[in-house]
Amino acid sequence: MSSHENTHQEVGGAPHASFREYMIGFGLSVVLTIIPFWLVMGEIIEHKGLTIFIVVIFGIAQMLVHMVYFLHLNATSEDGWNIISLTFTVLLVAIAVAGSVWVMYSLDTNMMPTMQDVMGALPQHGD
Repeated sequence: MSSHENTHQEVGGAPHASFREYMIGFGLSVVLTIIPFWLVMGEIIEHKGLTIFIVVIFGIAQMLVHMVYFLHLNATSEDGWNIISLTFTVLLVAIAVAGSVWVMYSLDTNMMPTMQDVMGALPQHGD
């Protein structure tokens, strides 16, 4: 009979996490969700820009927790190819987000009528 004491066996080249590691990841994910929710809903910080910055930092931290505890990514996995693919993905997402914001700003600037356009389109009292 074989013993099942080794919980970190590699199955098909992929690392196998223990229940404890999954629970640590779950707990961190819950905490990293509750704190920003509390900050926003309780309006704890009056400066909205600072609140947004803190929420973004917690979001980045939560992505890192998910990558480490659930996706089992680290710097040594598959000779660094995971880090290279992660870097490429972050670059593509940054380009997509920056391009989307640029397009939305451009549309808002060029398509929305200004107050002068609106006032010029209204009929005058003497007409």
